Amino acid sequence: MTLLPVDGLEVRVLVDNVTDGLSSTPAHVESEFSYAVRRGLLRVSGRSLCCAVHGLSLLLTARRGGRERTVLFDTGPEEYAFERNATRLGAPLGSVEGIVLSHGHWDHCGAVFTALNLARQASGRTVPVYMHPQMFRTRALQLPGGALEVFDDVPSVQDLQANGAEVVSTGEPQTLLNGVFHLSAEIPRVTEFEPGMPGQVRRTTDGHWEPDELVLDERWLAVHVADKGLVVFSGCSHAGIINVLEHCRASFPHVPVHAVVGGLHLSGPNEQHIDQTVQAMRGYAPQSIAAAHCTGWRAVRALAEAFGDDVVAPSAVGKRYSY
Repeated sequence: MTLLPVDGLEVRVLVDNVTDGLSSTPAHVESEFSYAVRRGLLRVSGRSLCCAVHGLSLLLTARRGGRERTVLFDTGPEEYAFERNATRLGAPLGSVEGIVLSHGHWDHCGAVFTALNLARQASGRTVPVYMHPQMFRTRALQLPGGALEVFDDVPSVQDLQANGAEVVSTGEPQTLLNGVFHLSAEIPRVTEFEPGMPGQVRRTTDGHWEPDELVLDERWLAVHVADKGLVVFSGCSHAGIINVLEHCRASFPHVPVHAVVGGLHLSGPNEQHIDQTVQAMRGYAPQSIAAAHCTGWRAVRALAEAFGDDVVAPSAVGKRYSY
């Protein structure tokens, strides 16, 4: 599929697990505090800052030929954090031309109604919401003793349509906004060390529970920045970030990976796969790694040791990345 090179790409972190406005950053990254001051902040207080919450939401704006195209990648887990942070950051939600939900977990789609309604109110137009058909099953995590932690469901197609969404539900690959963004198909599982989400189950149509560790509805999004390469967005990397990058390379074999942005899910049980993941990632030689959300501090530390501080700039709410 065709993916057109863009002149530049801006990534604004609307929702993430951490807040960090003080750490130094590479030249292409701006912290929350610096961004707020540049926008005219005169008095710093808790009321002027973003809040952190378990989840992810990224506002992506690509520039090509004098025109900007904007996609919202995930919405975070709930309404308060999304609306508060979008307001504090002055996020131009009226420019959103599509919402991509990376996979069917509450921490990535819990604020979709709020995001959708804010975008529609600001623009006055219908907003497409891109979803995978397998996102809508009730899911749970089976604990070692057998008990289930049941997750909130993904909003239904009917409820989204009632809120003015144009739902695009398919597992096929797609190019969005005239070839500026690429949304992948289901991610092939080719590595031996990326297990998915251990312990996850989903409810069948007859009410039983079945294994669902592979999270097959997960997809990645990519933008081709001219003279740099692909910026690859992964919501949680339940498929494994190396499987994601392998699929990306197979989809666009002549374009190098420039940046990896999003959750790498190397925390919890997947901490045992940190070393293999870091070593395999060396083969892609990314120039920027914005590890976010569920990556975990041990994996961030390992990535920083392997790639250096000029490459690894961990995500935090309010940060702005320019590619």
